[in-house]
Amino acid sequence: MLEERSAGAILYRESPTGRLYLLLNYPSGHWDFVKGNIEKGEALKQTVLREIREETGITDVSFIDGFEDKVEYHYQREEGLVHKEVAFFLAKTSTEHVEISHEHLGFIWLGFNDALQKLTYKNAQNLMKKVRKLGFEA
Repeated sequence: MLEERSAGAILYRESPTGRLYLLLNYPSGHWDFVKGNIEKGEALKQTVLREIREETGITDVSFIDGFEDKVEYHYQREEGLVHKEVAFFLAKTSTEHVEISHEHLGFIWLGFNDALQKLTYKNAQNLMKKVRKLGFEA
């Protein structure tokens, strides 16, 4: 079985209407957080900052201390079954404008409950629920 490691972020910003979370629309049609493969020599948070910059154009990112979680899943590639592990962090930005990369179909900023409903996969929904359970959700 192939092994793959990635890192990503539950990225949010404050708005006049409350906290908004960024979700990306991936080519397969699902909605999820910013994430990407860890490159050789990169620390997890370096990967997250690079992926946010590459996938959204956002560069003003600060990590929220006390939130780090991991999801694991399997998916099929031509070379065989892949076991993927993704480390997620909670991060804040003040940037509203997103320059979506060629890797995605679109993006949306949503409040907590709407983001929870829009997320396609249960493991991503569970991450959002942990944000709320740990008191990070405003």
